Amino acid sequence: MRQSIFLMLIIVFGLQSCKQETEKFNGLDLNMGNLYRMSDAQSRSISPENFSGEKGKGGMATLEEGNAAHAARELGQGWKVNPYIFIEPGEEFVLAEIEGEGAIQHIWMTPACDFRLTIIRFYWDDEEEPSVEAPVGDFFAAGWGNQNVPWIQSLAVCTNPGSGLNCYWQMPFREKCRITMENIDSNRAVLYYQIDYTLTDVPDDAAYFHAQFNRSHPLPSKEVYTIVDGIEGKGQYVGTYLAHGAYSAGWWGEGEIKFFMDGDADFPTINGTGEEDYFCGSYGYGEFRDENGTMQYNAFSTPYTGFHYFKDNPEVSYETKVGQYRWHIMDPIRFESDLKVTIQSLGWQSEGRYLPLQDDLASVAYWYQQEPHKPFPDLPSNEKLVIKKENPNPMEQ
Repeated sequence: MRQSIFLMLIIVFGLQSCKQETEKFNGLDLNMGNLYRMSDAQSRSISPENFSGEKGKGGMATLEEGNAAHAARELGQGWKVNPYIFIEPGEEFVLAEIEGEGAIQHIWMTPACDFRLTIIRFYWDDEEEPSVEAPVGDFFAAGWGNQNVPWIQSLAVCTNPGSGLNCYWQMPFREKCRITMENIDSNRAVLYYQIDYTLTDVPDDAAYFHAQFNRSHPLPSKEVYTIVDGIEGKGQYVGTYLAHGAYSAGWWGEGEIKFFMDGDADFPTINGTGEEDYFCGSYGYGEFRDENGTMQYNAFSTPYTGFHYFKDNPEVSYETKVGQYRWHIMDPIRFESDLKVTIQSLGWQSEGRYLPLQDDLASVAYWYQQEPHKPFPDLPSNEKLVIKKENPNPMEQ
């Protein structure tokens, strides 16, 4: 018996060893533990200096066609002749069009524009409806515009001085990837960008990346804010960014987040305990009043969660502009057929009672799912997208 067990163990370990030797590493799912592994994946990058991403085709713009030709006029081709693009009012520019099988691994950009009126979209495998559609600032967790870019140091998104927007979401595709940027403002947009990707085999069980924007300003009285609704199919929810414009001088983050999944009706399967709790803080982010009596908080940025804020002039606009992110990297919320995510907007009033708030709430939901996906609702109009400078209901707050 012992000899038979020993022989079986030898066979099992031998088969596992053969499997490890024959399976090729596809260059995806990178971490510090597998960077040493060799792969046949091909590294490529698209930027204004190489719109196609083709091998050996970078930096070929001439002085006749480059946007920075004036600066490079004494140096010529190959000397930073076309590092940025212009996107005219009403124009939708194709940032990248990639044929084949692979994955987006990193995106960097610095847009000079109105962050809310510049829309980024991603399309996978010739689909007609975008799987990602959001204002560029909100997509990169910087929803308060290029004058209020936070410093975020997380695994999925990094925003670096002065307006360096980065994301590291892995975005696989099997046949094609197309990324566009639309300028719906009346002013010209200027964009520096780089999209780093790999051409490689994608696993059969790989789902597609999605991101959807929503906003309510002001939130109607005693209504619950919807982060995302109408997700249909099988997938996993992986992140939330919430820009909260607080008009109240008091605490604004008492509301609960709820995840309704797989047929949930009146009550959700997952129910949080408060806004700052969901974003992994507590007790008002350590709120305190400074020497002038102004409410302050303790900002933080970690690999999975973060909170930042910008004080405003409450006489004409917000009391506080808040940004919060939570990436469900280690705790994705898996759903089989459908998903809806909501959050309440609550503060405090006298006698220890909750106060429903009519604040400005804007969000991006991030998830992976199998295709096809349900088409997104239309984005709000420009008038409802833009960040205004006045309080819409000053007497009620």
